[in-house]
Amino acid sequence: MVAAASVVATVGTVAGLVSALDSGPDGGDEARPTVSASPSLLPMPAVTNPPPTSNSPSPSRSSKKPKPKASPSARPRRATRAPAPPPATGLYRHGDSQVLDWVRANRSDPRRPLIESRIADRPAAVWFADFTPATITSRVRAVTSGAAAAGQVPVVVPYAIPQRDCGGASDGGAPDVGAYDDWIDRFAAGLGSREVIVVLEPDALSQTECLDAGQRADRYAALARAGRVMKAANPRARVYYDAGHSDWNPAGTQAARLRAAGAASAASSDGIFTNVSNFNRTADEAAYARRVLAALGGPSGLGAVIDTSRNGNGAPAGGEWCDPDGRKLGQAPTLRTGESGIDAYLWVKLPGESDGCKGEPGTFTPDYAYELAD
Repeated sequence: MVAAASVVATVGTVAGLVSALDSGPDGGDEARPTVSASPSLLPMPAVTNPPPTSNSPSPSRSSKKPKPKASPSARPRRATRAPAPPPATGLYRHGDSQVLDWVRANRSDPRRPLIESRIADRPAAVWFADFTPATITSRVRAVTSGAAAAGQVPVVVPYAIPQRDCGGASDGGAPDVGAYDDWIDRFAAGLGSREVIVVLEPDALSQTECLDAGQRADRYAALARAGRVMKAANPRARVYYDAGHSDWNPAGTQAARLRAAGAASAASSDGIFTNVSNFNRTADEAAYARRVLAALGGPSGLGAVIDTSRNGNGAPAGGEWCDPDGRKLGQAPTLRTGESGIDAYLWVKLPGESDGCKGEPGTFTPDYAYELAD
């Protein structure tokens, strides 16, 4: 995952709006952030598949048994319908995560009550960062069906774009675009029919300097297709595209890339996301997101979601990105931000999972989690 870099560091605001007309979608890579660890460095947690649907055949309609004569006093039966699913009441906390594993295994640890109440009990995104086509549908479905049963909205993160992270710490993903398209088809098949938020490929549009012109065009086409496929599979899916963060690319540059990747089309996009795995303050990210959306154009309903998992104290001085000291949890995840154009505050990066300095990259580190929660 991307954190912060060079002079413009981890997650803040870009001063001023740069018109997309001034640079194409591939210009302006000069402020590349340093890359931090991502969940792809670990295998995804095993997710129990939902019980299979019965395939038992319906009773034959061709049997010609004589119909009993209705009694004059008998009332006609009304056809019964399955009850409507409950309305979504909030964001979903999936029951399988590293922090929950730690809480269950360390009931007597003095850090446990704070970590449990302030991190483990909060809804967070579920990442799908390993390229496993054979199991991806059932694993996504396990999350979305669990959320549907709870009447809540899950947040899922497909993270398998080819040449992910430009060969950095989060290297991996599908071997080529064709394989990625197939993986996306399988991913979309698990989205169900209820509301679900899709944070599509963090860093995929912010970090492109390792790609040549043809590879960039292929990536844009693959991401545009991914959004269309997911919204066709589940029209209630809300798909958000990578806008990096406010200390990375200028708003106009990022908007041009987003437009090339289909993020301005209602057929593939509901808007953008910012600040994933970073620390910039929410107000700065909201202002940046609005500038990107203004430069992007597209339907008026496009919005933004912001990762607030670790931005309670803002970005550290000097652009430090790897488990910096003094950071705190940000706003709790919510679908009601009270901010125009900001659809949700989400915990996309799971608090307490290390960038690689206070623990192994991508692993839950209780000391770090306690520091964030205290």
